[in-house]
Amino acid sequence: MAQLDAAVVPPVRLKLLTTLTAVSEAEFSTLRGTLDISDSVLSKHIAAFEQVGYVTRRKGVHRGRRTTWISLTPRGRKALSAHVAALRALIEGVE
Repeated sequence: MAQLDAAVVPPVRLKLLTTLTAVSEAEFSTLRGTLDISDSVLSKHIAAFEQVGYVTRRKGVHRGRRTTWISLTPRGRKALSAHVAALRALIEGVE
């Protein structure tokens, strides 16, 4: 049986990765609002994903203010797909 990815198991992390699949990159503040979590919680999850190479962070200026954009890496996309496959295999026999 395929293995669940420990880096993706927490629900907020799974939501973060699935949100990033829909865009090339997302602003930190947009992700915070979409996931309805605090800056510090989002920062911790992003840092954990950066350590395993699932996301990248890009800082810059947008409309005169500093902002951070987060994007899913090819490795992160592959890890999410494998995790979802493992979830499907796990629940396959559940009625």
